[in-house]
Amino acid sequence: MLDRFLFRRIDNSPLIAFRVFFGILISLECFGAIATGWVRRTLVEPDFTFSFIGFEWLQPLPGPGMYGYFVLMGTLGLFIAAGYKYRFSIIGFTILWTGVYLMQKTSYNNHYYLLIIISFFMCWFPAHRDFSLDARARPEIRAQSMHSYIKWIVVLQLFIVYTYAAIAKIYGDWLDLSFIKLLMQTKADYYLIGDWLQQQWVIKAVRAIGILFDLLIVPALLWKPSRKIAFICSIGFHLFNSIVFQIGIFPYLSLAFTLFLFEPETVRKIFFRNKPPLLIERVDRPSLRNYIILGWGVFLLIQLLLPLRHHLFRDDVLWTEEGHRMSWRMMLRSRTGQIQFRVVDKATGGSSFINPGDYLSRKQSLRMPAYPDFIWQFAQRLRREYAKQGKDVAVYVKSKVSINGRPMRPFIDPKTDLASEPWQHFKHHEWILPSRLENPK
Repeated sequence: MLDRFLFRRIDNSPLIAFRVFFGILISLECFGAIATGWVRRTLVEPDFTFSFIGFEWLQPLPGPGMYGYFVLMGTLGLFIAAGYKYRFSIIGFTILWTGVYLMQKTSYNNHYYLLIIISFFMCWFPAHRDFSLDARARPEIRAQSMHSYIKWIVVLQLFIVYTYAAIAKIYGDWLDLSFIKLLMQTKADYYLIGDWLQQQWVIKAVRAIGILFDLLIVPALLWKPSRKIAFICSIGFHLFNSIVFQIGIFPYLSLAFTLFLFEPETVRKIFFRNKPPLLIERVDRPSLRNYIILGWGVFLLIQLLLPLRHHLFRDDVLWTEEGHRMSWRMMLRSRTGQIQFRVVDKATGGSSFINPGDYLSRKQSLRMPAYPDFIWQFAQRLRREYAKQGKDVAVYVKSKVSINGRPMRPFIDPKTDLASEPWQHFKHHEWILPSRLENPK
């Protein structure tokens, strides 16, 4: 039974079509990042980037190096779409994209993390076996089928993403509309639709659809009677997100994922009419069967558990941010902060106040005061800067944070020397003051 479910040979048209769309989309993402100035603002102009803690060694290339970095990734995307040197191209892109993700988090986006996961999948999938330059150059690798577990890995990953996104929205600030109102206020100046987005009925519709779509879309696309209407709803939902929230390629990548939720024969008829149908779906038990089951099973188990880790930390993740990233907690909060850094020379006792704007870009200066890991990293940077001058200093912070429009509240313990505090990945940081998250007014 398990072998038939996982190792049945099915038409590989969904995987082949997805490879083409995936390659084109990631290429557009990379070249678009250059054209829109994202690379310049995020990776070229700042003197310092807030990398993921533990990856401080992973810094942007100097000078115009990051432009070349993104051109290379965009070119690899085109190679992936064409199926040219596929293994080299997809592994190269995955490594390079993971590097960009880890070297900066000022522009953090859950979708960037999802792109790492999908790229990792594609490194293992035989997506170059048809409709590719590799298959044309080496006809012996051409194949019309794939193991069915490939489809179900993608489906399960999508189910995890959407389900956790739906569950995360079932909390006070989403249900009472306060966060959605705040979110839509930032879109009030949009041409034609800005006023419309402020309407109460639109805000209520976003509340309901945001939860119901995430919760039901994967099952609705899998069930044949509801598939067509679910696909139409998916198009509307993702186009709305693309226009209103301007979140890059993600809405279109999400639509490309639906290829795996349709019958392979349907995908073949739409995209590969000259491809012969797969007449027999036989079970093909691979020699590495047990390793395949174990490897992908462990990976999917990690994906199930990782978004739950914030429950292991004390206090509300909405306040502490501990365990927020890589957990599909999307569009849930708006954070603003005020901060003051005081540096104390341990030898003389003299102190001075630091202006973060002297060290950071405008975007970094706006983001840093509201996030504890950013604050800690900046304190560590100040410690290192003074150490170069032969000074041993303590760094104290006086800060306030507002969550989803609430009044500013004290955030970091002003008596804690952050320069001497270690970062703990799996333990609550006591220097984050307790939350008091009453409903916003």
